[in-house]
Amino acid sequence: MAGTSKQWLLIGAGAIFGSLSTAALLKILSRKVGKQQIERHSTDFLMHNGMNGKENPAGEGRTGCQDIHNGLLGFDLEDEVVCEQLTRNIQFFGIEFQQKVSQSYVVVIGLGGVGSHAAGMLLRSGVGRLLLVDFDQVSLSSLNRHAVANRDDVGTPKAICLQKHFAAIFPECIVETRVQLYDPSSEEEILSGHPDFVLDCIDNIDTKVALLAACVRRGLKVLSAMGAGARADPTRIRVADLRESTNDPLSRAVRYRLRKDHGIEGGIPVVFSLEKPKVKLLPFKSVSGEEENPSDYQIVPGFRVRIIPVLGTIPAIFGQVMASYVVTQLSGLYVQTEPVVNLDIDHYRILHNRLLEHEEIIYGSATQVMVDVEEVMYVVKELWHGRSARDQSKDVGRKMWRSVNELMLVRWDKSKPATISNLILLKLNEVDAHESTTIDHIKGEEPEFYSMVTSVLNRTAMDFGL
Repeated sequence: MAGTSKQWLLIGAGAIFGSLSTAALLKILSRKVGKQQIERHSTDFLMHNGMNGKENPAGEGRTGCQDIHNGLLGFDLEDEVVCEQLTRNIQFFGIEFQQKVSQSYVVVIGLGGVGSHAAGMLLRSGVGRLLLVDFDQVSLSSLNRHAVANRDDVGTPKAICLQKHFAAIFPECIVETRVQLYDPSSEEEILSGHPDFVLDCIDNIDTKVALLAACVRRGLKVLSAMGAGARADPTRIRVADLRESTNDPLSRAVRYRLRKDHGIEGGIPVVFSLEKPKVKLLPFKSVSGEEENPSDYQIVPGFRVRIIPVLGTIPAIFGQVMASYVVTQLSGLYVQTEPVVNLDIDHYRILHNRLLEHEEIIYGSATQVMVDVEEVMYVVKELWHGRSARDQSKDVGRKMWRSVNELMLVRWDKSKPATISNLILLKLNEVDAHESTTIDHIKGEEPEFYSMVTSVLNRTAMDFGL
């Protein structure tokens, strides 16, 4: 009897579960049909107006189809399916900030190991519109690092491959494609339309430099990926200004070309690795094994033919880092990236001892010093980025360790102890002037400096619950 009851209970539970699953499936299918109807109506609209999906000659870079879809850009986050799919993001950002992400338009240029992963996570994060640009096709050898491609996609343009897979992941996102090479002649077509962010995932120097220069000239936010090949250590990947990237031949070449050809010194955030490349470009050899001229085999002039060995995990992490950086920027969430400051533990000990000695001289004892070497590391590296509070330009430089002999930690407010939220980093020649003034004087004479320091120290107090 008990066994029969259990059987009926299982049957009933199965029926309920089946009903719920069917209802959910019908809802998703109805949404898919609805989107197909919108797309069909959009196509009819284009044909009626004689546009056939081509660029609007008005110069806004948008088609009639896109104008219709603009109602979906920033899709309804209260929709049950969309809300559930993005629920973790909504919980993280809050509905208002997630809406900013969902109303954003991002261009991703270069869809290989880095770009495909970046685009994929932008999609999964709920970006409302993506433009994917790449002239190349999926190859067998690219499957070790591509985000979604499989063997059936080999020979398919990378942009079309991503568009196909993305439609099955998050169909609400408007995904446009350009199977073409970015160059100065295609700048207007690709960069028009006021994108909120541009991701440069190109591995060719000429094309990369042209894109970055165009973004700077147009005032577009851009994030650029430097060399991800021939690396193996994921812990050394950083986001910083192009001027700060080290151990990267691609960064070095791009810096030189931007400065020489376009007068651009920096101001472009990049993702790069502090790790020195483990291997070099493989020699170009024919089937017979003899060295040949790579330029004889170039499909596109100026593009590298020789192969950089790539551990597939590293470009994927580059792409994930890029997506995370862009999504937080789009949402307005403040994230302080780890600065590239080349100090070791001995340098932080020196700065700690210098603080203790200074306290002895100024206050007669060091009993009011409430920080240890580890906390000094936080103050110097995370708060002041290894440079004077009076010199907070983004040009940190790649030899910051040399400046340790010029720096000292001192109290911001002399009436309070030397705690983690009351220390600023100054050059030695700035210390006497600071010790001879007051906070009120600084507030009156240098309101911007006062506000900047106060903001940094208040953030520290909040982070540490002080």
